[in-house]
Amino acid sequence: QAQLVESGGGLVQAGGSLRLSCTYSSRFAYAMGWFRQASGKEREFAAVISGSGNDTRYSYLVKGRFTISRDNAKSTVFLQMDSLKPEDTAVYYCAASRYSDAYDFDSWGQGTQVTVSS
Repeated sequence: QAQLVESGGGLVQAGGSLRLSCTYSSRFAYAMGWFRQASGKEREFAAVISGSGNDTRYSYLVKGRFTISRDNAKSTVFLQMDSLKPEDTAVYYCAASRYSDAYDFDSWGQGTQVTVSS
């Protein structure tokens, strides 16, 4: 399993932007994902990206506002979040799949808090 460390969370006003980063401890290009969990709610999918970066998928809740990308040379995955809304407030978790081209997540980071004020 990969070790994952997220960073980049914080407090931002509605309409603002944040960029989350997730560094993983492997040279293998796992498929990666971002998930989020709001207080009192279950964890939900936000975005995923294949090992090559050629395939990306988004939740309808964030599509058009969030962009997932990766830099395999730096073993880092990013989530650019624009036009943030108060309902985006959550702990955001980075996850790594067992494979490069299939989304079967078995490693998770500790999470980073994102708070969007109205």
